Parts: sequence; C-alpha cells; structure tokens
Amino acid sequence: MDVRRDIVQMTSAANSGHPGGSLSSVEILTALYGCVMRHDPSDPRWPDRDRFILSKGHACPVLYATLARFGYLPVEELKTFRQLGSRLQGHAHIMTPGVEMSAGSLGQGLSFGIGMALAGRLDRKDYRTYVLLGDGECDEGQVWEAAMSAAHYKVDTVTAIVDRNGIQNDRFVSQVMEIEPLADKWRAFGWHVLDVDGHDHAQVLKALAEAKATVGKPTVIIARTVKGKGVSFMENNPDFHGRAANKDELVIALRELEG
Repeated sequence: MDVRRDIVQMTSAANSGHPGGSLSSVEILTALYGCVMRHDPSDPRWPDRDRFILSKGHACPVLYATLARFGYLPVEELKTFRQLGSRLQGHAHIMTPGVEMSAGSLGQGLSFGIGMALAGRLDRKDYRTYVLLGDGECDEGQVWEAAMSAAHYKVDTVTAIVDRNGIQNDRFVSQVMEIEPLADKWRAFGWHVLDVDGHDHAQVLKALAEAKATVGKPTVIIARTVKGKGVSFMENNPDFHGRAANKDELVIALRELEG
C-alpha cells in the first residue's frame, strides 16, 4: 500500500495530477519492478536492463512512486511533484532517473517500445520491453499501426499491457468510443492475448511469465482494473481522472489505505 499512499499524497500536495489511473496500475508496476524486470537502480541506463515505457504518461505518479520505492530516487522527493524545478513533472520525462520516454501525447509509447525492442535485436541484446497503455488510449490509430508492425516483425520481446479501467478523461470509455471486443482486436492484429484481473498479483505475474515464454509473436496483457482502486470515493469515478484529493478527502483516503 506504500505506492498507493504515495500517489494520493503527492497529487494532493500538488493539488493536481491524475490519481485515478495511477491507482489502477499499482499491481502492474510493482509486479514488473519487484519480480519480473531486470533493472538496477544504481545504474538506470545499464545497457542490459529491461525497459518499461509508460505510454499513458499522465499516470506518472504511479511510476514515480514505484521508482522511489525501488531506490531510483528519494521517497521524500515525491513531495516535489509538479513543483517548479522538480524532476517530477506532470507527465513522465526522460530526465527523471528510471524514466525511458518523455510522454504527454497519447498513443506513442507502443511505437517507442517496439523501436527499443528492435534496437535490442540489432544489438544482440536479450532485454525485454514492457509498455503500459490506457484503454482510452487505444482510440489512437498509432496504437494499431504499432500493433500491426510488431506482429509483422515478430517482435516477441515486447509486451503491451492495457490498463482496462473503463474510464478515459471525464467519461467512461464506452461512452467515448466502444473498444470491445478488445481481446479479439489484438488477436486479429497477430498478438498473443492474455486477459487477467489487473489487481491480482498472482495473475499478473503468471501472465508476464507466459509473455516471456511466447516466441514468434508479441504479447498483450489486458489487465481488468478499477480506476481509483483502493480509495472508495475515487473508485470508478471519472472525476478523479485528473483531480487530486483535497485535504479532507486525503485524510479519508489515507485511512482507507491503512486498512
């Protein structure tokens, strides 16, 4: 729960940010950094590291909190989120230790991750690349162009993870543009598809292991999640896509997360 507490505290202190989509991704990032990825906080640019790309870059609070908890930056630095001169900008930025791609425009992370994976192939490196996408982000045409290219070039060292929390910006995804049947779409584009409960650590780890073992095609994990997970008044609430908890709400949120 440390990462969830960090998220609500840092966004509340800044009175801005995106807590909802950060809270929905916690188990995904902690599984990757805690159990799956090969990485070294003392050497963030280690050439043989596995790469994590946060394509939905507005959810950077979950990335910053995870990086801090795994030693890439001081936990105290999280309090500087979105402050002038801080390394922790409102969208993930490559100058922050552990961040692989500057984000902001949605839809670009999968292309970037595939490029990194292809670079690894050319360099004869065995690192893996993981890309976290939002489900609303899958409205972007570039996502599907990237999906088609990864299948064509059999980029089996890249794993896409879709945070399927059902909300984009201020509305539900189905109200903006229905993306179901999502799994069938990815299969049609030539991907190995896994569908899991994104808050079940064991399911996430099992899917990541299967992705690593899959040869000849890329894998996408559709992680069914709850936006705002862990804080009752934020769960499935579009209002907390881009609104932080106020002081009174923060007290309630931290109390719930302690429980």
